Amino acid sequence: MQDFRNPGGDPNRGSAAGHPLDRVIWHALTGVQQAWAQGDGRVRRYLAAVAPFAAIEDTEPASWRSLLPLIGAEEPVALLNPEAPRVPADFSVVRRDLVEQMVMEGAGATSTAAIEPLGAGDVGKMLALTAATQPGPFAARTIELGRYLGIRRNGALAAMAGERIRLDGFTEVSAVCVHPDHRGQGYAAELILALTASIAARSETPILHVFSSNAPAIALYRKLGFTSRRQLHLTVLGRAADASGRRPSRNS
Repeated sequence: MQDFRNPGGDPNRGSAAGHPLDRVIWHALTGVQQAWAQGDGRVRRYLAAVAPFAAIEDTEPASWRSLLPLIGAEEPVALLNPEAPRVPADFSVVRRDLVEQMVMEGAGATSTAAIEPLGAGDVGKMLALTAATQPGPFAARTIELGRYLGIRRNGALAAMAGERIRLDGFTEVSAVCVHPDHRGQGYAAELILALTASIAARSETPILHVFSSNAPAIALYRKLGFTSRRQLHLTVLGRAADASGRRPSRNS
């Protein structure tokens, strides 16, 4: 079995260093999800309407300069790095946090719930549910990245989860959320099992990311067969205001 827990290599140098999951955003956006990427050879980010995540090729000044134009006043970017980056003064740090990267190393059980696929016509309800539950970033076009599933009760979307980040051999389970009126029914577990079964059927490994402080969610994921691989540093960046208090334009 492949050792997913061994980070290896220098996480800040080149796409060949370390395990692909150490630099999961970089490998997704330079690989199978490059159609949803913008940037150049030094930096990539998801289109803002898809997801806020970005990655830089290394920590050289030129890479930071390439990242800056990809951040708008209402479009911060989120980096996931093995080490907390030293952020240049051109950026404002909106948030720093620790994230657990978890992998499922064996096939999960089969879900038995009445689960339905979600499509473009459901995006409004999906946005409303994620706004109410705050499972993590979910935007108008996030649904384009993979398969999303939901559970409805009395015509309302009670719970959902889906596939977001993808790279060779790995697919992330994301946006796991249950409306407060429907918690305690096991819906999150049923959705995760359905997704991980379909991911495993493609000979891919399910992964997920969760804040290290979210002990109840981590306990659930472990019960379902996920194990913690490593911690990653989340750094959410905006553009620093200039001396007059105005934000630089995107072309400055």
